[in-house]
Amino acid sequence: MAGLYKAILFLNYALLLSVIVLGAAKYRILNHKEKQYFHCIAFLFFIELLNLALPYIFRLNDTSFLYPLYIAGEFFLLTGLFIRKLDWPRYVLWIAGVLAAGFMISKYGFDYPANADIAKVVSNIMIICLSGFTLIREIKNTSAQNRFLLVDASIFFYYSVSVFIFIIQHQIANLSENDYYTILSANNILSSILYCSFLYTFFRLKK
Repeated sequence: MAGLYKAILFLNYALLLSVIVLGAAKYRILNHKEKQYFHCIAFLFFIELLNLALPYIFRLNDTSFLYPLYIAGEFFLLTGLFIRKLDWPRYVLWIAGVLAAGFMISKYGFDYPANADIAKVVSNIMIICLSGFTLIREIKNTSAQNRFLLVDASIFFYYSVSVFIFIIQHQIANLSENDYYTILSANNILSSILYCSFLYTFFRLKK
């Protein structure tokens, strides 16, 4: 299972790099709200790049300090994306920013909560709710052009299933090595589906 996990992981890296390159090429034809999709994927690419670079280039093997930054950044960018798409008041976006900044200050300054996974689950549930609400509105509003409908659906699917996997993983006290790699591989397959939806959407974009 370790071999399969590594194969899927490197496939994810290749897909993520392809999304960044294609998204950058199409960036000029994105409208203001659509550019947020590229910002989200660029942030994820930045985090993955740091996770790879720090151990191999700077000999820094423990990169767990990036986890709170990843949680806060992912939460702010994705909630900001859907808040804009829903045309909610600007103060709602400020609230999301305050929550993200508050979590980082609390975690880095006071190490609270001690288990950052709690914040990850809460963040994912909020993203699921916002993406689901956005999807419902987009499906009802058939007259509007929703060029990123597939991506929105993939985000909803990814976070819905991954938070379930995440909770199940933490409920199982003793995971065998094979079970551990199976869970990680399943999550990486979900990531691959999400990246493919970005690739397909960016590839089809026209002025």
